[in-house]
Amino acid sequence: MDPALLRERELFRKKALATPTVEKKKRDESSFKDESKKKSKSSSSASAAPKLEGTNYKTMAGSSSYRFGVLARIVRHMKSRHQDGDDHPLTLDEILDETNQLDVGNKIKQWLQTEALQNNPKIECTFDSKYIFKPVYKIKDKKSLLRLLKQHDLKGLGGIFLEDVQESLPHCERALKSLAQEILYITRPTDKKKILFYNDKTATLDVDEEFVKLWRATAVDAMDDAKIEEYLEKQGIKSMQDHGPRKPIVPKRKKVSQKRRQFKKPRDNEHLADVLETYEDNTLTQKGVSIK
Repeated sequence: MDPALLRERELFRKKALATPTVEKKKRDESSFKDESKKKSKSSSSASAAPKLEGTNYKTMAGSSSYRFGVLARIVRHMKSRHQDGDDHPLTLDEILDETNQLDVGNKIKQWLQTEALQNNPKIECTFDSKYIFKPVYKIKDKKSLLRLLKQHDLKGLGGIFLEDVQESLPHCERALKSLAQEILYITRPTDKKKILFYNDKTATLDVDEEFVKLWRATAVDAMDDAKIEEYLEKQGIKSMQDHGPRKPIVPKRKKVSQKRRQFKKPRDNEHLADVLETYEDNTLTQKGVSIK
């Protein structure tokens, strides 16, 4: 060979040995697949697990059930304040402070201030953006309760539910105890609710004891109104004839007169009224004379 080529070959080998090199080994495909599966499983489990962070708690707190729970707690607190005699209005922050709900979010505060408390039938909003409990009746003491019962009695409005009085009147039990002689309690049989009436003593009558005994001894449970009325008529008493529900009078239907229909005489061809025509043999008959 040419000595020049051999010299260049030796120089190239020395240069190649002097420069460092890194070999890339082939990776096993099976191990690479296992590692990729593990990574995908770990990422999916991490995304599916709930994040227990402060931001996530705030979003959970904005649900409808949580909102109405906050509102119900506020209404109960305002009702108990009113029943204890605290009738001064409170701001929203003061209400949340007294109910230990200062950790509610700004969205719920905005909802309470603009919508929930404004439209709630049990909460009244004052002119200075404060809130107070709104009872069924505006009564503050036993005198106002007695006045309300008298008005209902005079106007014929009936009684008042005991639960409405307990909700509206502060220290209700004390007032009802002092007015025991002025109030009548009636229990409604349908739902067992107690109703309060004014005890009008001017309408009381002294009834003879013998009449009371006869009234209580007479049993009419097994008799209907018709039998009682029949018995009173036999005894010569007709006081019940104008009382009780009246039966509606059904109007009688007029009978259709069954008259024979009279056939009207023909208006046209009156000059042929006495002519009888037969089509069997093509003959005309007039005054007994037949013409073919």
